Amino acid sequence: MAENLQERIIVGIDPGTNILGFGVIRAVGRKVSYVDMGILDLRKEKDAYSKLRQIYDTVSEVCRTYHATEMALESPFYGKNAQVILKLGRAQGAAMIAAMEQGIGVTEYAPRKAKEAITGNGAASKEQVSTMIQKTLGMPLDDKFLDATDAIAIALCHFYQTTSPLAAVKGASSWEKFVAANPDRVK
Repeated sequence: MAENLQERIIVGIDPGTNILGFGVIRAVGRKVSYVDMGILDLRKEKDAYSKLRQIYDTVSEVCRTYHATEMALESPFYGKNAQVILKLGRAQGAAMIAAMEQGIGVTEYAPRKAKEAITGNGAASKEQVSTMIQKTLGMPLDDKFLDATDAIAIALCHFYQTTSPLAAVKGASSWEKFVAANPDRVK
């Protein structure tokens, strides 16, 4: 079976209306490497609509600069404060539209799914996620940019989900389940 060696540039977004994290990885076949990461700090901006415009502009620029082919976005999580969820949804929407206008597909992942993909623990702390990303990518990352490392985690989660043969099998947790569901793919 020939491996697909097409280059993929995956932008990960950890959306927020105070701090938005972004991370960019490059994937060729099953190899992945770090490209860039950063944050958009919106805490000094008081106007909610200006924040959304800045999110849109920043995400658009990141996608253009790195010639993104895919975007992975942290999906909403359930919380007790409806206003926080509403604001987060707006930030996600601005990021989604920025990607979609450039023809970039968007996939959402729950925060727990990304943490589990990176650390094996869906309840891992931001610091644990950062440590595992540093080990995975073989490079030091500054812990002051934990929103950006979360964005890298979202991008890596997307990479793992789209390259793992087990990811396509709903509820797959073992090779036995994969083989049972895909007998034609086993030789």
